[in-house]
Amino acid sequence: MCVAVPMKVEELRPGQRAVVSFNGVSREISLRLLPGCRKGDYILLHAGYAIEKLDPHAAEAGLRDFAAMRRELGLE
Repeated sequence: MCVAVPMKVEELRPGQRAVVSFNGVSREISLRLLPGCRKGDYILLHAGYAIEKLDPHAAEAGLRDFAAMRRELGLE
C-alpha cells in the first residue's frame, strides 16, 4: 500500500527541488516528476517526490481527512 500526502509548496529551490509543509512539518523534496510547480501550489508527495498537483479544494479536503485521522488516533 502506498500513501501520498497532500502538502503545500513553500519554497522553490534550484535543481528541481522545493520545500513543502504539512501540519507544521517541512521537507525538501524533488519536483523532477512534476515540473511547473509554483510557490503556494498543493501537491501529493510520495517517497520524496511530488507526483500530482492538486486543486486547492481537493488539497484542503485531504488535509482535513488527515487531521481527522490524527485526532482519532490521539495524535493531536
